[in-house]
Amino acid sequence: MTSPIRILCAGAGNMGRSHALAYHQLSGFEICGLVTRSPEGRDKLNKEFGTDYPGFSDFYEALAATKPDAVSISTYIETHAPYALTAIAAGCHVFVEKPLAETVAKAREVVEAAKAANRKLVIGYILRHHPSWNRFTEIARGLGKPLVMRMNLNQQSSGSEWKTHLALMSSVSPIVDCGVHYVDVMCRMTGAKPVRVSGIGARLSDELPEGKINYGHLQVTFDDGSVGWYEAGWGPMMSETAFFVKDVVGPKGCASIIAGESAARGQSANVDAHTGTQNILIHHSNLGPDGKFTRADEEIALVGEPDHDGLCRLEQEFFLNAILHDNDLTAQMDDAITSTRIVEAADESFRTGQTVEL
Repeated sequence: MTSPIRILCAGAGNMGRSHALAYHQLSGFEICGLVTRSPEGRDKLNKEFGTDYPGFSDFYEALAATKPDAVSISTYIETHAPYALTAIAAGCHVFVEKPLAETVAKAREVVEAAKAANRKLVIGYILRHHPSWNRFTEIARGLGKPLVMRMNLNQQSSGSEWKTHLALMSSVSPIVDCGVHYVDVMCRMTGAKPVRVSGIGARLSDELPEGKINYGHLQVTFDDGSVGWYEAGWGPMMSETAFFVKDVVGPKGCASIIAGESAARGQSANVDAHTGTQNILIHHSNLGPDGKFTRADEEIALVGEPDHDGLCRLEQEFFLNAILHDNDLTAQMDDAITSTRIVEAADESFRTGQTVEL
């Protein structure tokens, strides 16, 4: 019988808590330590889980003390690359939340380190493990080429949520933090190479760190003629009208996620709603001799889809299988570099006022 993989968990926010819960529930993992900025965060997790996992406030001290087989990194973005590099150097497999790093150069450094050390590196692209999003992607691939992809996820935040967003924006803009998910989806839908990126942005609050923006919009062009845009904004000023758009159009028709409850007013800052889908609406463009549509629109009800905790469990099952069966993760690691390159180019385009050729 294979011994459980001893894993050190860093971070206890929305994502860190859900990942730790998955490790706690999966027999293939054994949590050997929790790293949080405050004892309260660790105490809260231990109380919820009914456990007494060792707690640490310093990642490097925890790594040296616990000597884990793997680490899970769900901390602020600026720590992702240094934590991952240190863990890989210590012989650990790594799960790290998206984005992999603030820059393409740092992301590439982590990927190359994992390849050289033959360690598994899984980046938290949660939509890759979402059965409804995988179905949406497959439907999009059947719409012909080129594709037009329209996506956004704006968040109207206040109180502790706004404080969290302000802290996140000390490192990256919303278009970088959230955008990697959706440009990754666009790359998978098209199967094409991104060649050109433009970006715009705006600073909508004096509370932001100097030089930072809390609204961004990117446009990406692919070598097959497909195009896509993604929009993200955070803060108390953001609109909750049409904040959740997930739409793809091709010569044969279009498909849209009709999120229902997830897209309802008041849900934009609810992390559990961000991955909700509920329905996919498919429209067929075929016209008959009379000029009318030959097929009625279809609405696919997506029942039984996992919630946020369930999706994080699917991610960790994937991580576990990659370790146990030595699965080749090269393509997924390279894809993470590509999506990081797109959002970095959008940020560069906004700051220079020039379209960026990739």
